[in-house]
Amino acid sequence: MLSVIMLEYLFDISAYALPITLLAGWLLDLLLGDPSWLPHPVVYFGKMIAWGEKRLNHGKHRKLKGGILAIGLVLLVFFLTFFILRLLASVNVILYVLLSSIIIFYCLAGTTLIHEVRDVFVALDRSLEEGRQQVARIVGRDTKALSAQEVRTAALETLAENLSDGVIAPLFWLLLLGPAGMLAYKMVNTLDSMLGYRTERYRDFGCVAARQDDVFNYIPARLTALLMILPHAIANHQSTIFHFVRANGRNHASPNSGYPEASLAGILDCRFGGPHEYFGQLFDKPFIGTNPRQLTTDDMKKAVRVNRTAEVLMLLLTATVFVVGSFLV
Repeated sequence: MLSVIMLEYLFDISAYALPITLLAGWLLDLLLGDPSWLPHPVVYFGKMIAWGEKRLNHGKHRKLKGGILAIGLVLLVFFLTFFILRLLASVNVILYVLLSSIIIFYCLAGTTLIHEVRDVFVALDRSLEEGRQQVARIVGRDTKALSAQEVRTAALETLAENLSDGVIAPLFWLLLLGPAGMLAYKMVNTLDSMLGYRTERYRDFGCVAARQDDVFNYIPARLTALLMILPHAIANHQSTIFHFVRANGRNHASPNSGYPEASLAGILDCRFGGPHEYFGQLFDKPFIGTNPRQLTTDDMKKAVRVNRTAEVLMLLLTATVFVVGSFLV
């Protein structure tokens, strides 16, 4: 609430500008997803990170150099976006609305995520090899030796985890810090996806990037879990799922990713997690859930409904805070 009031005070924007940008950005994502023909900021974030990693990830003090890169890039994106938006708001509120809507569109990944997961199940129906190739587009683990069950599991784990990273967390940071905060969060997330691995190459250099991502996702991951399981608990008069998520959310190498995954595992009554290979190294991850049943296309369809419901709930929550905050200015 306070962040909304501060944004409108600093930018001197219309009381309805923020809700309009939110709706416009979300509708663009719903209709377009992430079309391959459209340049995406994350691509350029990736190039900036790769450039910095190539020049700094060697010699002594790798942790310090990686930390400077990680924190510096996030601050650069935030303040550059903040001042550009402030300038536009002082010139013409329509320009502010247009750029903010585009930023929100770029930062939301709900539609693309769902399409990618659906494509995995469709490809797997054709052949195991096609399923492996398709799931490799959305996961970081090695996929060449995955079984059909492991392909489905990987796709649904990614669907749950990236509901937080690609939808709920960006909207959370939009609420707190506006469009500049939302875009800065995407840099945090991109840094972690590129550098946050416990391999020989990235263990020291990517340490700060990984911890930074943990901090930025701590509340959003748990909020994501709540938005996933609350409708299920109400519809099915089931409170035990809250205990399931609390117990299994910790069963993950990440302090955050386990909670959305545990939520989906509890809703589907299945088992996620277990050992995975990354860059040729085996990581022995704990299991989330206890039912090793075979996953099906119907499970994917149910998981998609869960994602969309959580997304809409977060959208309504964000819009409500924007509207109420606008009336308090």
